[in-house]
This record gives sequence, structure tokens and C-alpha cells, in this order.
Amino acid sequence: MTETTKNGLSYADAGVDIDAGNALVERIKPAAARTRRDGVMSGLGGFGALFDLKAAGYADPVLVAATDGVGTKLRIAIETGHVGSVGIDLVAMCVNDLICQGAEPLFFLDYFATGKLELDQAAQVIEGIADGCAQSGCALIGGETAEMPGMYHGGDFDLAGFAVGAMERGGALPRDVAVGDVLLGLGASGVHSNGFSLVRKIVDRSGLGWDAPAPFAVPGSDAPRSLGAALLEPTRLYVRPALAALRAGGVHAMAHITGGGLTENLPRVLPDNMGAQIDLGAWAMPGVFGWLAQHGGISQAEMLKTFNCGIGMVVVVAADRAETLAALLQAEGQSVHRLGEITATTGVHYNGQLA
Repeated sequence: MTETTKNGLSYADAGVDIDAGNALVERIKPAAARTRRDGVMSGLGGFGALFDLKAAGYADPVLVAATDGVGTKLRIAIETGHVGSVGIDLVAMCVNDLICQGAEPLFFLDYFATGKLELDQAAQVIEGIADGCAQSGCALIGGETAEMPGMYHGGDFDLAGFAVGAMERGGALPRDVAVGDVLLGLGASGVHSNGFSLVRKIVDRSGLGWDAPAPFAVPGSDAPRSLGAALLEPTRLYVRPALAALRAGGVHAMAHITGGGLTENLPRVLPDNMGAQIDLGAWAMPGVFGWLAQHGGISQAEMLKTFNCGIGMVVVVAADRAETLAALLQAEGQSVHRLGEITATTGVHYNGQLA
């Protein structure tokens, strides 16, 4: 064996700091521990994570998996330095999809990739992921932090999330959707995590900086907020109220309103021979969407197939259960709007104007 020369290279010389990665794992362990739930068999740090479905209460489970990212909303987080909430977005984009299948989210894994690992930045992101998991009753049981010099520059990073849920066999949604079923819309917290390439183009055209006062009202905010902070409002998590509605009975389908808006997402959960009639006056569109439409010169049809326009989830329910389930969802903290009903005419048809 030859001796290592004094000019020999190390992994750190190539830009990868293994010690920083280990420090990150230690720092986020308490955050991950907050998400522990029945069924978790191992913590962070192993080559894989174990989960016991029987201990989670399932007798004859079917597993459901989902994966997603945050898209170019990350660009705003990176440029403003406010990265804490995009972890919640990441979880929401995955677990909100799982419940549309009728599944309870059980555990979550994340992938965080960057050019140079900045401990505080990475910890804020992953602590946000843990926050989203805790709010969803979902355990953060593992992930990957990849430091890749030359792939990402200037503090850039990327995120992906992977969620696994379960339901008892026979419990999958959609099921029993019928003409006359009622559409209950659950309010969105903002733009959520879709359409941000267009959002960023409109902001650039407006000439406003991320630190400029938000030029629209921000619901639930007592103090003035910057444009960047307003747009970074995290995606609403619908897991707990949706599961409560499922367990109460009468839910036939659920649609997460993401890229494609109401126009594209609602038909995904409807039979081929059915459609929906929606009253656009059933809810007040949050101010951010009016501002985007005005400054982007965006038509109503384009708004409805690009953004959620204030409705983040649609729950399709039996007509005779609509009032009960609307009350239950309101008691769970949701803003509930009776949007319309299922029809025998295919496609999504709108009455009125967004306002």
C-alpha cells in the first residue's frame, strides 16, 4: 500500500461535507420524533425504515403511494430566504393526494438535494416537513440529503416527497358517484403549490420585489405582509377533516385541486359518463387570484384550469348527507362551500363569474 501524498484529495475537497450531513441528521431527530405514530418501528439513520401495518390498526390493508414536489415556488423561498414553510407544501402535495384515494397517510420520506449543504437552511426545510407530517398524523421515518457540487448553484436546492398510506380492502375512492351528488368545496389557503411559473412571470411584469407590501388582502393576517411572504403561504392540509368525513359516511369521491384547477382535476374522480355543474358565485375568490388575473390579463377559463382559485379540495357527497358533512367539515376548521352537483353531462360546466 502506498502512502497518501500530502496533496491527496478528500471528499470535502470535492465539495461534499459528510460531517455536515451527520450534523443535520442529529439536528432533525427531535423534529422527526414529534411525528412518531403507531406502526413506526425504527427511527432515522438506518439503511431503511420499518413500519408495522398491524400495529397501525389495519386488518386487510391496501397500500397507496404518492410522490410530488413543490415546483418553482421553491424559487421564491430561495430568493427571499424564507424556506421554512415549503416543507409543509411538500407534505401537503403528497398526503392531500393520498386521501383522494381514501387512504390514511402513514409515513413520509423526503429527498433534499443541494450544491452545498447549509445546515440552517436544510434544517428549516426538514423541520417544516416534520410540521406538515405532524399536522397530518403521518410519521417522518426517513429521507435522503444529497450534496451535489456543480449540480445546484447559489444556495439553490430541490425537494421531493414520498408518502405511503393505507386503507382497508374495499375502501378505495371514488365509489358510488351518482347524478345529483353534491360538490362541497374546501377553501384554499392561497395559491398552494401549482402555477408558480406563471405567478413569477406576473410578478416580474408587475415590477414588484418580493419585499414589497402584498398588493392584495391576505386572509387571516392581522399585520401587513410582503408579497413574497403572502405567496409562500403553505398549502392547506386536508387530511384530518377529510378522514373525519370519510369515517362519517356518505363521501363518494374527493379531488385535490392542483395543477389543472377545477377544470382538469374534478373529472379525474368522476365516471366517464358524468360531469359537474359549478356555481362560480358559491365562494369569494381570494384577492391574490384577482390580482394575478388582472396583472396577467388571464381569462376566466385559463384561471380555472391553472389555479385552484380558492378551492383546494372538492368532496363529492350523497345529496342526503350534504348538510351533515358540511357541518362536520366546518367543525373541523374548514371553510365549506356548496359548489354544485354531479350531472349526466360530461365535463365541468360553470355558471356565473369568478369574483
